[in-house]
Amino acid sequence: MTELNNAAVPVILAGGSGTRLWPLSRADYPKQFLGLAGERTLLQDTVLRGQAVCGAAPIVVASEPHRFLVAEQVSAIGSGQATILLEPAARNTAAAIAVAAHRVAASSPEAVMLVMPADHRIDDDAAFQKAIERSIAAARDGAIVLLGVQPTRPDTGYGYITVDGGAGQGGTLGIARFVEKPDAEAARALIAQGDCYWNSGMFVFRADTFLAALLRLEPDMHAATQRSVEGAQQDLDFLRLEAESFRACRSVAVDVAIMERLEGARLVPFAGGWSDIGSWDAVHDTSSADARGNVCLGDALVRGCDTSYVRAESRLVVALGLTNTVVVETPDAVLVLDRNHAQDLKSALAVLADDERGELTTHQTCYRPWGHYESLIVGERFQVKRITVKCGAILSLQKHFHRAEHWVVVKGTAEVTRDDEVIMLTENESVYLPLGAVHRMHNPGRIPLEIIEVQTGSYLGEDDIVRLGDQYGRG
Repeated sequence: MTELNNAAVPVILAGGSGTRLWPLSRADYPKQFLGLAGERTLLQDTVLRGQAVCGAAPIVVASEPHRFLVAEQVSAIGSGQATILLEPAARNTAAAIAVAAHRVAASSPEAVMLVMPADHRIDDDAAFQKAIERSIAAARDGAIVLLGVQPTRPDTGYGYITVDGGAGQGGTLGIARFVEKPDAEAARALIAQGDCYWNSGMFVFRADTFLAALLRLEPDMHAATQRSVEGAQQDLDFLRLEAESFRACRSVAVDVAIMERLEGARLVPFAGGWSDIGSWDAVHDTSSADARGNVCLGDALVRGCDTSYVRAESRLVVALGLTNTVVVETPDAVLVLDRNHAQDLKSALAVLADDERGELTTHQTCYRPWGHYESLIVGERFQVKRITVKCGAILSLQKHFHRAEHWVVVKGTAEVTRDDEVIMLTENESVYLPLGAVHRMHNPGRIPLEIIEVQTGSYLGEDDIVRLGDQYGRG
């Protein structure tokens, strides 16, 4: 990593696997990778926002299963110099921030870090920049600063922070206490007091300041995360943290591990249109609505509805006479939700988890470093997929023990390896890959390659893949 000197380093926490926006967001494709409000995803908006404020390439802390999604989305917005730290296991925000701080401190202990979750939305970038500039100034003087959002309603989905009086240290406020997601009555009481803010989960501090607090309050985590960073290994575009040390960390939020126990923490107020987009109700509130308060996306027809959110992903959706309702359609699941019960989705998802429903974790479209595939038909002893391979991409050299495959090219050109043969296929041409054949697909063309794959056999699971060679480092 280049010398950081006194530059502010944006640190993006992208390891979440949230399903609060199910069925659009799933464990394998969580909300930070979705374009909920425009062409760019929440992750991309956060990276660009951090770079604009800090003027430095970001550090992105991500989970290993999402590594190629992160790399592709960051690269697509011209942030190819990002450092992507891969967490070997989910350990919440304290450990994620700690490894980033150790990484920064290795080059410049006094460098200021701006820590941001990857899945938040901010409307007023100019107001955000001013708040961060104030926070950076305080952080350079040794403060650990949290961005507090001016509340606009008694929302029970956010944590609250109360402050202890007058401004000081560059206009920052002292933090009195943290209140974790109060009920409606308590939230109203907090707002009525006039000295509280929503906890944004965004922090600004010097790397050495944070690590000193971590050493004092969580010495075991300090040691474990330091070992994990020191033992990290470069792998393609990623830096893989040393797994055993990282897994030794307890799973705890940074608020609980550090902030609630820290004396002298400061808060900078922010009132620039912020949301953590933690529910479908919040998605509605942060989207452009029509004159009756309806948000319609995709092939949706709405008549006689008010304050509703209707999203069609794969087919026509018609909504009539709905009020304050969310309808989200995907190819394999449909959600219909009263907006007043948006926070109750968690209990329904727990039932899906108990039943081990695949719709909770994966979409019909699955993304891979070489492209993506979509399951079209699944039957007894057969499956049909549509596979899209990016220009120049190569799938792993592999074989299957339980299935044979037929590939039909519908767009582009495929270079297919089948045992000792290399076969070139163009539109309307096909190849048969018998059970046990060693095979590989390559798109040598300048347009995406699309094929229809028909699998037949006694077992069609994705784990029936024996990789003999893979340029993406997958086993």
